[in-house]
Amino acid sequence: MSTAGHEAAANAPTAGEYIVHHLTHFNSTGHAQKDIIDFSVINVDTLFFSILMGVLGLFVMWRVAKSVTSGVPGRMQAAVEIVLEMVNDQAKSIVHSAESRKFVGPLALTVFIWIFLMNSMDFLPLDVFPNLWQAITGDHHAYLRIVPTADLNGTLGMSVGVLLVCLYYNIKIKGFGGWMHELFTAPFGSHPLLYPVNFAMQMIEFLAKTVSHGMRLFGNMYAGELVFMLIALMGAAWAGTATGVFLFIGHVIAGSIWAIFHILIVALQAFIFMMLTLVYVGQAHEAH
Repeated sequence: MSTAGHEAAANAPTAGEYIVHHLTHFNSTGHAQKDIIDFSVINVDTLFFSILMGVLGLFVMWRVAKSVTSGVPGRMQAAVEIVLEMVNDQAKSIVHSAESRKFVGPLALTVFIWIFLMNSMDFLPLDVFPNLWQAITGDHHAYLRIVPTADLNGTLGMSVGVLLVCLYYNIKIKGFGGWMHELFTAPFGSHPLLYPVNFAMQMIEFLAKTVSHGMRLFGNMYAGELVFMLIALMGAAWAGTATGVFLFIGHVIAGSIWAIFHILIVALQAFIFMMLTLVYVGQAHEAH
């Protein structure tokens, strides 16, 4: 092996360093976020790829709507019509107000398509965008993560957005006074001694729904990203070992199986987030 080869091997990151590097965001401060809540840190990569996928989703839907025909639909139009029908059926079964569905239906469709596209970023080769970013910046230690839903900040941001929509419909449907009355009298009754307990239970319910809504999506996508990293490490290790051929075969088989399975996870997590959005908005229409 040449001197350059020895130096490259010596400077190659360990498995732990490789994973840590790929799990670190390109953010506004230049250092990793240390606290669960830290508003001084802005993950620029999460914002960029979230907006990019949102714009892409809007563009695709606009192109399909522009080219829609009343005859035999093309593949893309048929796929969009299937998604539209699915979302519309779910919205009708959960949100019974036709007036509310004029907003909630498109909201659910937007949530599904947007999250599906963000989740799908996980199918791209693991090192392509980080390496490209390092080449652009000239920094071989530059960080970049391309799956916005594998960032807890992103998923909790979306769940907080759903919470705000729920609060809006609670006030719109029940009136501010009616909602305040419900906060202090449900679920245990209207006795004055139960007001603090009822209010605490309502706050816990809102908090639990919001946190679990965002954590569920984040946990599944973060775990999927980790599995792809481990499979990538298996492929990277094959050349330097006596059992390399078996590691390479395992890398190909494991990568193919996990990619196929991950297609289900990507679509399922988008569907679950959309359904929970409809359920929570539907609950806001119901009086206790």
